[in-house]
Amino acid sequence: MRILIALPLLAAAACNVSTDDANDSVTVEYNQDVAENSLEDAGNFAEDVANDVESTAEKIGDKVENTDVDVDVKTDGTDADANAN
Repeated sequence: MRILIALPLLAAAACNVSTDDANDSVTVEYNQDVAENSLEDAGNFAEDVANDVESTAEKIGDKVENTDVDVDVKTDGTDADANAN
């Protein structure tokens, strides 16, 4: 979602502004190739982040699956045997 905030900045980076003091004028040129490359780089970055998140989630899921928990449900103050049935 944050990448959407950066899109206008990427578009502005594709602009080339030059001033001509002799004619008192400003020229703004938009380079579409630069804009497309910037957006492609941003898309690749977002894809890499998504892949990292997926990989981390899978690792966490694997750790959760391999976790054993012993719960002491006795409330009378005696010690419970682990994995007692």
